[in-house]
Amino acid sequence: MAAETPAQNSAETPVVDTAADEADNRETPEAAPGPEAAAAVKATTGRRSARELLEAFEAEQLKAKEEIPEIYVGDTVKVGVRIREGNKERIQPYEGVVIAMRHGGLNATITVRRIFQGIGVERVFMVHSPQVASIKVERRGKVRRAKLFYLRDRVGKATRVKQRFDR
Repeated sequence: MAAETPAQNSAETPVVDTAADEADNRETPEAAPGPEAAAAVKATTGRRSARELLEAFEAEQLKAKEEIPEIYVGDTVKVGVRIREGNKERIQPYEGVVIAMRHGGLNATITVRRIFQGIGVERVFMVHSPQVASIKVERRGKVRRAKLFYLRDRVGKATRVKQRFDR
């Protein structure tokens, strides 16, 4: 006898459905249509490494390339920041000069500096964060440094960055 039903012998052995197990163990695209389903099958079977899982997660979290403009150090940008007050949400613009860019991929950050009431204020924004609603380049800057930390020591008109017209 190949397989017994639970009514015939319920106390001795549990009944195993081999057809369902074979479908779960398949990793070919025929088993699950579409790349999302194939990724789900691989994730459930535990055959992906931790690095592959992290890369897949980071790829999901990245914003589309159309949402993020090409940003360079020295550019004047306007960053729309989501502010939550109680149950209301609004977008507050923060405009300033990009003085540093760090990291890459999901962890990419820009440091934006502006003068507020005569005091220099710097904020670090994670480019792919959900708190950043939008980034718009107001004007391109012409600089010859990767980091513009020397602007911290300058006052008044000396903090201006020349405009670049070729980008």
